[in-house]
Amino acid sequence: MSSTAKLLQISIGPRVRKSPFFAATLRYGAEAFTVYNHTYMPTSYGDNVRDYWSLVNDVTLWDVSCQRQVEIAGPDAYRLVEFLSARDMSGCGVGQCQYILLTDEAGGIVNDAVLLRIEQNRYWISPGDGDVLWWVKGVAVSRGLDVSVVEPDVSPLQLQGPKAPHVAYALFGDWALDLKYYHLRETSLHDIPLVVSRTGWSGEHCYEIYLRDSQFGDRLWERIMQAGRKYNIAPTSPSTIRSIEGGLLSYRSDITTDDNPWTVGMGRFVHLDRDADFIGREALQKIRTEGTPRRLVGVEIDGDALDFNDALWAVQHKGVKVGHVSRCCFSPRLKKNIGWANLPVELTEIGTQFALLTPAGERGLKVCEAPWFKSFVAIPEALKAEIRSGNKAAN
Repeated sequence: MSSTAKLLQISIGPRVRKSPFFAATLRYGAEAFTVYNHTYMPTSYGDNVRDYWSLVNDVTLWDVSCQRQVEIAGPDAYRLVEFLSARDMSGCGVGQCQYILLTDEAGGIVNDAVLLRIEQNRYWISPGDGDVLWWVKGVAVSRGLDVSVVEPDVSPLQLQGPKAPHVAYALFGDWALDLKYYHLRETSLHDIPLVVSRTGWSGEHCYEIYLRDSQFGDRLWERIMQAGRKYNIAPTSPSTIRSIEGGLLSYRSDITTDDNPWTVGMGRFVHLDRDADFIGREALQKIRTEGTPRRLVGVEIDGDALDFNDALWAVQHKGVKVGHVSRCCFSPRLKKNIGWANLPVELTEIGTQFALLTPAGERGLKVCEAPWFKSFVAIPEALKAEIRSGNKAAN
């Protein structure tokens, strides 16, 4: 939390939505919130470094109901999804998820999201911070497509950390271990309707649990916490530190509409060789041919441990501002300050040095290899066997 943020409070009122888990987060010690997609989201339970260690060593539960789902349903659902995304959608079957970029006519990124294909003609877009619902509604109307675009009663939690598979197994049984990365399953837990996917924003072993009826929010929260107690489960907020370490980018900080997919290292999600048209195709073709003028790169920052930046800090080269640091932190594992900086391509060679202007003064900064830690994707077979055998022994 930045020094500025420590001096501020956020007012709670009816204009901003509370999640179905809001009361539970207060009960479990949430001390700070932000407004994300017009919804209150916990940002601290008092000690973000302690919670970081819970994430990388054990298992954590996050209220991310602020990921307000955009449901696209109807005969033309696939046509709309195809037109919205720079990524080829043809390989996404029912029960699968895909990471997608929504681009505008100039090739800028409107949002990045996880797409879930719930049924043949029903999709959910799970977005970052931004009014994606209105973007999708506008595109649907302009194209004259036979679809319904609504915000359903769906509220996700994230179960994240190396022991997340243990808790998922305790909750759902064997199939939770065999659920593939970026796949989903419709299910229920003691009559609570859910969708469970192997996705998340932590870089650790991950599940997202999408509640499909908000009246069960408190009950679902407590059942997950109960199942996770033997694994040291902790309620936390999404970890800024771990996301920076793992290169999990944040919309409105690391990514904006001023950035194209190649700026932020996501050109692989742009499929220009498919027959289908999509928003920004012509602009993206030009960018791919000519090259992007800027890149987001990993950086190391000199000096004592930094707090999170509460603004885009200016980066200078030879006395001239050339870019900004989008997010930065002190990494407890690396024991140094790291972050991400948006810079001209010609200045992104590893080792290039700059001056970073912070509110507390100037610091040295240099471009480095990143991300610092890779994400865990598949659950190892040995871990699955360990979890299953441990459960048999307990019985």
